[in-house]
Amino acid sequence: MVKVWIASLVGSSIEWFDYFLYGTVAALVFNQVFFVADDPTVGLLLSYASLALAFFIRPLGGVIFSHIGDRIGRKKTLVVTLTIMGVATVLMGLLPTYQAIGVAAPILLITLRLVQGIGIGGEWGGSLLLAVEYAPKDKRGLFGAFPQMGVTIGMFLGSGALTFITSVVSQDAFISWGWRIPFIASAVLVIFGLWIRKGLDETPSFKKVQESGEIPKLPIVDIFKYHWKEVLIAIGGKVVETAPFYIFATFIVSYGTSNLGFTNTQVLVAVMIATIITTLLMPVMGSLSDKIGRKKVYIWGTIGMILYAFPYFWLLEQRTFATLLIATIIGLGIIWAPITAVLGTMFSEIFDAKVRYTGVSLGYQIGAAVAGGTAPLVATALLVQFDNSYVPVALYIILTAVISLFAVFSVREKSNKELDEFETVNNEGKTEGKEREKTAVH
Repeated sequence: MVKVWIASLVGSSIEWFDYFLYGTVAALVFNQVFFVADDPTVGLLLSYASLALAFFIRPLGGVIFSHIGDRIGRKKTLVVTLTIMGVATVLMGLLPTYQAIGVAAPILLITLRLVQGIGIGGEWGGSLLLAVEYAPKDKRGLFGAFPQMGVTIGMFLGSGALTFITSVVSQDAFISWGWRIPFIASAVLVIFGLWIRKGLDETPSFKKVQESGEIPKLPIVDIFKYHWKEVLIAIGGKVVETAPFYIFATFIVSYGTSNLGFTNTQVLVAVMIATIITTLLMPVMGSLSDKIGRKKVYIWGTIGMILYAFPYFWLLEQRTFATLLIATIIGLGIIWAPITAVLGTMFSEIFDAKVRYTGVSLGYQIGAAVAGGTAPLVATALLVQFDNSYVPVALYIILTAVISLFAVFSVREKSNKELDEFETVNNEGKTEGKEREKTAVH
């Protein structure tokens, strides 16, 4: 089980490290070296638009790799996703700038970003199922929190690397070449992640599907025929987990430096400290969900997000590093933690094992595309439209929480029950369960 924890956590951390590097550097550098425009705000909007594009391609990555994951296996899929993600990230660090090759530079950057999006689209579901499908029924929430910790660990590593570089080189040097270092260095992390995953076996749930001989030919077809309601729940439930996150972690980088007068290092340090707290809280929240239920923990966090939307900006408007740190820790470190800690496990529990990879990936990635990739872009556009007022951005955060509350209303609690429940009921019920699943597959 320790190997499973490490494999799901390390692989997820590396993938998100690569992915978040782009988001942070997009806010600091790319509008100057790739998306060059006379108006700096236009350059920033173009930079954020490139960030959003990868989110819209992520569902395609989810469909492609979840098909492989539900047909061939979780382990093989995860090796492929980690490899293509790593290659795309290293190549980003080697790209010539707009000043060197003109419009080809942003085109190449966007292409590599789309490759990243395809890779992460298949990675998340596999890492999640690696942990959840191995977990004992009374510790599924705890296990499911580990791949989610990879999100914040990856962000911590990315923020930490950029914080270190910005503190030891000049601003001009950072824009010229310093930002490239973590992109290129990520190759070492990818090799380590592939080595860790090499020794793993397939998950118990997938093995049972193989033994049953009921592997679906087209999981995506079965999802839309028999599980479309669950996909809609996952899409809606993802909204509050992803949009506020990118407000607290990515949008704040440009907003804090351009509108509030903070330095790059101050904002990155605040985000980095908050992600440490989030990472420590995630297994606590996951374990709590094993005791009181995923839905309760998730709803508490979502209501907290509604109540905190305006106080977050009030704290930022004090324009001191202390209040910046407090605002970021509360939003990203405390309120967001229970939502993200239980999200993946809750999604896993509403889908059947035969199409689980496809179901969780599709719901998660479409939700991320709808809310996550556009969040910094929407927030920046709202500031421009409403004369730099934060009120519309706060209302936007509240809207995402309300959508998610409605989405998860019908979720049935499954903590402390078997993940593949049809195998544990009485003989008559077992027969009925098998027949239902055959119908769902065929």
